[in-house]
Formats: sequence, structure tokens, C-alpha cells
Amino acid sequence: MIYNIFDCVAPAMPKPAKGTEICKLLLSQASKDMREPLVPMAIPALAAHLKEVEFMYSDNQYYELCGQMGHLIGASGVGKAQLTRLVEAIQRSFRDHDEGEYKRLTEWIRLTKTKGANKEKPERPEVAFWFPPADLTNPAFIQNAMALEAQGGRTQYLNLPEVEMADKMCGGHRQVSQTVRNIYDRQRAGALRATADGVTGNPILRVNITFSSTPDAARAFYKKDLTNGFFGRIPFAYKARGERKGRIPRQGAYDEEFLAKLDGYILRLDNAKGRFVVKPLNKIADQLAEEMATLADLADDDMLFELSHRSLFSAWKKGATLWLLNNHVWTRSIGEYVVWFCYYDLWSKVKVFGDMFKGGEVQSEDEQKSGPKNMLDNLGNVFNELQLEALRVSLGKSKQGTKHQLNVWKNRGFITYSCQTGLYTKTDEYLKGNGQ
Repeated sequence: MIYNIFDCVAPAMPKPAKGTEICKLLLSQASKDMREPLVPMAIPALAAHLKEVEFMYSDNQYYELCGQMGHLIGASGVGKAQLTRLVEAIQRSFRDHDEGEYKRLTEWIRLTKTKGANKEKPERPEVAFWFPPADLTNPAFIQNAMALEAQGGRTQYLNLPEVEMADKMCGGHRQVSQTVRNIYDRQRAGALRATADGVTGNPILRVNITFSSTPDAARAFYKKDLTNGFFGRIPFAYKARGERKGRIPRQGAYDEEFLAKLDGYILRLDNAKGRFVVKPLNKIADQLAEEMATLADLADDDMLFELSHRSLFSAWKKGATLWLLNNHVWTRSIGEYVVWFCYYDLWSKVKVFGDMFKGGEVQSEDEQKSGPKNMLDNLGNVFNELQLEALRVSLGKSKQGTKHQLNVWKNRGFITYSCQTGLYTKTDEYLKGNGQ
């Protein structure tokens, strides 16, 4: 394992290299302190440009790349607004398209108002917005999804600067969970919806969406949904507050040179069509699946294991998007980013929500410290069964699971056991893999 999700420091982002030049471009105008979370948050906006593209996952099934999401979490004033500036640059063509749709809709409203009560009203035009406003209502969201489906299945992209805006879009907080699951799994909206015109529909939700919030707002938003699959489907990018500095972070400008380079990459997405199998990408996914099982065994945490499945799948989708952005060429750097995306998401979940995994309600302004832990790292290089048992009890785990956990660690090659001394010793392989 390259990264330690139990550490207080975020997994270090790989340096952009051959094949990931787009990442360098995306970060070029951001302040240095915000570069780490912006890449995973920008990819859902980029992937919204894709249409009629599918990739085969390691399970031998094909999947579209829509349904990509992200939640940027950071304290007030940390710089979350930089995401909005970046996605506005990415979605300029979406804004241009939507401006035309707004004009058609406004003209229809004008004509409708000018007709007398006995006059035949003009039919409402079939408008479809690619980048709807953040304050759209649930009926407008469903109606827009219907229009997009009728026009060929375009993906709509939403950027919600406050996560609570999702309640309005989904028709209430109780509906957010089901809507997000349908978005992630590219399912239909789940119910027939009636508009003022009597039109009903149940469209496939092809949506990419990003949220932003403070840690406290995020904890309040997800506190009842940690185990129903909704929480696990959303990748997180947590930006810790950091040290107090008496210097305003410097940002660049999205000038014509930047936009011209960006448009070259977006054109690759606009032109992409077909079904693809990227074997190196799926090899990375298989490797990550094994690593995720190892992580869960080190913490003896089933919830962490369950969350890792979707962290991996979301990272895989991002890797497929990077492959397309690199003109259908795989590089080692793309693989490094896929691994990092997966670990960074899990690290963010552990830091912000870790203490809530077992139903805790501890409130904290910044990072949480009582979530899943690598228990083997919390033991000496040589230890006995009673020491692990005491550690498990201190973490709220049962004594009865101690022997099973020791057997799992032995089978994975993390420790060896001496019958003569009754002691367990960490293997050189484990110590080397954890930088000890």
C-alpha cells in the first residue's frame, strides 16, 4: 500500500507526468493550498462532456462514465470557491448552449402572456439545460432529465456550492438518498412525474454533480445515511484547515491561453464514442480491490471495506476519463492517479466521518480522530494476544474477534507467530510496505 488513510496528513497527490498533463493544466491557476482537492472535483465536470461512451469494468460489464460525483469539504474561507471558478471555465460551452435554451423559453413565456384567454397558447418548447442553476427545483430537475433523454441522452452537470441545495433538487432530504443512488447507478428517476402540462416521465438520470460544504454541514447532512449506500457512492475531497498564515493565497486567471489549451482536451471528450476495454486500468482496479481488503483487515472494519468498493469504482471512472483525455493512451501516471483518487476519497471519509461509522455523534470543527485505525500500527513490532485484545476493547471492538484478526494478519503475511515465546512479530514485508 502506497498511502496510509489512517494518517492525519492527506495522501500526497502524484505529480502530473506523461499522460496526465491535463491535471497540471487544471491546477495551474489554483492557489497552491487548494491544488490537491481540485483535480478529483474537476473530473465530474469534464466527464459531463461525454456521450455514447462505455467502458468494461473488471466485472466484465460495460458502464457509462456519467454518474460521477464529488463533495469538497473544507472550513469556511479555505478556498472552496475556487472549484466554482474552475468548473465555470470547463463548462463554457454548456453555458453557451443553455443561454440559447433560456432565450427560447423566455420567448415562449412572452408569447403565452400576450395571447388572450380565448386564444390558443403556443406549445412549450422542448428545452434541455446542460448546466442547470444550482437552485433548481425537483420538478425542474426531472423535467430537464426527460428533455435530455428525448434529445439523445446528454449528461447534465450541476455544481451545488452548498450541499443542502440537494434537498431542493431532490424534493426533500428523504429523497436525496434515492436520487443520488439512481444517479450513481444510472437508473431511472423512480417515479412518474407530472408537470403543469400533464406530461409524465421516468427518465434515466444521467447526471454528474459536485457539492461543497464545511465539515460540520457535511456531518449533519449525511449522519443518517452512512450505511444505506448513499454515503459510499459520493467521493469526498477533504481540505484540512492547515496552519494560520498571514498571507492571502494567490490565484491565477483563466485567460485565453488557458482556455485554448483546455478546449483542446474537452474536444477529445466531445468526440469520444464507442465501447472500450482498457486492460491496464482494470489491472489497477483488481490490485486496489486486494489492497482495500487489506486495509479493512488492518482496521477490522466492515464498513470501511464496504465503502472501499465504491471508492474504487469511482476512481476507475476517473481513470477512464483521464485515458480519453490522453487520446486513448495509457500511461503509468494515469494509474498512479487512479490509486490516489481511491485512497484520497477513503482518507477524506475517515477524517471527517470516522467517529460516526459506529453511530457516534461527536461534533468537531475540523478533523475527526476516533474513526477506523490500523490496529497493527498501534502495536509494537513484537506483541502478544492480550495486547491486541486490550487495543480492540479500547476501540469498542469485541474480545472474541482477537484470534480471528490474528489469523487474518498471519495469512496476509503481516505477522509471524513464535510457539516458543507466544509472541507475534511484524514481518519485514509489512514494515517495509508501511515505511517503517
